[in-house]
Amino acid sequence: MTSSTATVVTGMGVVAPTGMGADRHWDATVHGEAGIGPITRFDAAPYTSRLAGEIAGFEPRDHLPGRLLPQTDHMTRLALVAADWALADAGVAPAEQPGPGAGVVTASSAGGFEFGHRELEKLWSKGPEHVSAYQSFAWFYAVNTGQISIRHDLRGPSGVLVTEQAGGLDALAQARRHVRDGVPFMVGGGVDGSPCPWGWIAQQSTGRLSTSRDPGLAYRPFDTDAAGHVPGEGGALFVLEDVASARARGARTVYGEIAGYAATFDPPPGGGRPPALRRAAEMALRDADVEPGEVDVVFADAAGSPDLDVIEADALRAVFGPHGVPVTAPKTMTGRLGAGGAALDLATALLAIRHGVIPPTVNVSRPAPRYELDLVLDARTAPLAVALVLARGHGGFNAAMVVRGPR
Repeated sequence: MTSSTATVVTGMGVVAPTGMGADRHWDATVHGEAGIGPITRFDAAPYTSRLAGEIAGFEPRDHLPGRLLPQTDHMTRLALVAADWALADAGVAPAEQPGPGAGVVTASSAGGFEFGHRELEKLWSKGPEHVSAYQSFAWFYAVNTGQISIRHDLRGPSGVLVTEQAGGLDALAQARRHVRDGVPFMVGGGVDGSPCPWGWIAQQSTGRLSTSRDPGLAYRPFDTDAAGHVPGEGGALFVLEDVASARARGARTVYGEIAGYAATFDPPPGGGRPPALRRAAEMALRDADVEPGEVDVVFADAAGSPDLDVIEADALRAVFGPHGVPVTAPKTMTGRLGAGGAALDLATALLAIRHGVIPPTVNVSRPAPRYELDLVLDARTAPLAVALVLARGHGGFNAAMVVRGPR
């Protein structure tokens, strides 16, 4: 039985290049339908990297009141929709909670870059009187937390984590801590993306973006020909609550339990100390009281650069043995979503457990033999109870989270 003190996921809101909503995202993902293509949100011709995982067909006026649109960035609008869906899915009413009530913790890599880019253009081309007053907060990395808390009257503990790709897991871990401390429920996760020239320059500065023009060849982690990644936009937000409270109120759905988590930080390069991803995975398994042999699937960070792929492969081989566990990277269909990437992986892991299917890693045609991974290239039916999600943020952040299906 699930522990009476377990923190479980009772609501989920997904916004991704593979689909808006958990069902659409899962259907596309399990069938290997990628959402990566040429950038359409701005003219990418001057840039060496021109592909992205964009969310097609998103019309904010279909989902949000008009008063919110002038004060929000594209990324924040997506986050507001994901929060709306997660709360509705969970069937909880924040306004009915006693005392301070529920809270929200999100992750961000940069904040509202597109909004900031637009207002800076106005500043330099037209003058300061043309800059929106909302620029004072719409660009801020904590803006998603703020706007979600205002919209849903979430007056409990709130915060934001800034650890790039690892952020989605870090935010959920912080939300879990608050639930364990007695908060009725928490909204947590990450929605991210910077589809504008200013944000794109920041992405390109890492030197790790693919320059391929072919969406089928651009992002191929663990492949012999891996040469960088493709950025994207989107992510997932969740409702987390104590399992006993969820049962007492008759929660409609329990997707699974956040069973274990750990975070580590890589040492500076050249110091002779090993990378810390392996340690994060081992600590998360211990936190969950799970042995490596009990893990049914790993959702890999899948950086797509050979020097980073080998570090992850070495960590997986050390923990599980050569070809010791199925490994998948469905983010090859969306691109790397910054702080939203690991949150989306967690949503996909929970859905994989529910449906008993490991989604595929697309576009990898020549897995590098030296990695010794059981890389899932086609959707694989299997009984799934425990999944490990790994994430690494630019600058040395590592996070690992174990999720267990409802029992």
